[in-house]
Amino acid sequence: MSTEIAYQELGLAPGASEAEVKAAWRRLVSRWHPDRNDSRAAVEKMQRINQAFELLRDVAGIGAPRQASGSGAPPASPAAPTPEEPPAAETGMPARPQVRRVRLTLEEAALGCVQILRGRSSDRCGVCSGTGRHAMPADCTACGGSGQVHQRAWYGWMASTVTCGDCEGSGRLASPCTPCDGTGKRPAHRYEVKVRIPPGVRGGDLLSVPGGGSGPAGGFELKIEWLPHPFFQLDDEGTVRCELPVDGFRWIAGQTVEVPTLEGLQPLALRRDECIYRLPGRGFPASRRGPRGDLVLIVRPVFPSSWTAEQRALLDRLIAATEGAGSDGPLVDWQRRLGTWARDTAPVRPARRGSRSKP
Repeated sequence: MSTEIAYQELGLAPGASEAEVKAAWRRLVSRWHPDRNDSRAAVEKMQRINQAFELLRDVAGIGAPRQASGSGAPPASPAAPTPEEPPAAETGMPARPQVRRVRLTLEEAALGCVQILRGRSSDRCGVCSGTGRHAMPADCTACGGSGQVHQRAWYGWMASTVTCGDCEGSGRLASPCTPCDGTGKRPAHRYEVKVRIPPGVRGGDLLSVPGGGSGPAGGFELKIEWLPHPFFQLDDEGTVRCELPVDGFRWIAGQTVEVPTLEGLQPLALRRDECIYRLPGRGFPASRRGPRGDLVLIVRPVFPSSWTAEQRALLDRLIAATEGAGSDGPLVDWQRRLGTWARDTAPVRPARRGSRSKP
């Protein structure tokens, strides 16, 4: 907030006197303080009033220690701010976000999802901006606002002036903020917030979620983590791979089987001459707001390791029925070349050990 805006917030002209600033602040506080005004805008308005007064107080030196009359002592130097009295610049600082860890499945990260965050939050008091005190401190009653007190020696005829111990020489005592009882925080409350996770987030990403509703005023900072997947593997280009076994006879027959995808089970028509199937655009986004990669399915045909008598008989019938079929196929061509090689080549059998050749 600039000085010009601060004057406008208090309804004053630039260069207003100390008395005018104090009077304007008191007038606005009596109107907008949440104890007297239950409107929704009261807390926010009160926060701006306090922030404006803090700024103009520093600019105009409002509330500076006054010299004690007749003491003959020099004016007390302004005391450094105590830990309980943060600088005015801190009153306008935004609330810090609450850090949460969100664990997602690969499907949730690829397609986007809605996560429900639950917890407890204790936000900064909007009336005192988290300081726990009113913006306008009152004069110290012990020193009358001078910051100094007269101390008479034990022998009675000599007195000295020392720094007031109650206000530490500032001449002011800040009264506790009524709505928060001086804690600087609102009462803790439970929240339940729905957060939309965009598609394409990866493990290690940080998402900033603004505050609002019943959640923390500072919002959330979400750390994304991935849950391990039982069978999907992902590379950096967004390609998702999955190796899956299928019934060997279904593969031979070219039947349709259900296969896993990021959207759920989908039908896939098998082809007995292929074991690798690429589904474009069914993988993971290569980048935020970018197109999705491919889903690569690697099919492993599985056949029985043992056969019943009935299964063996069916196989024999199938083999007999397919002999000679497809005369121009690769199997027939292979058998033809194998027969030619067997006729033209006379393999030499090695002699048995211990045998002697005849003379």
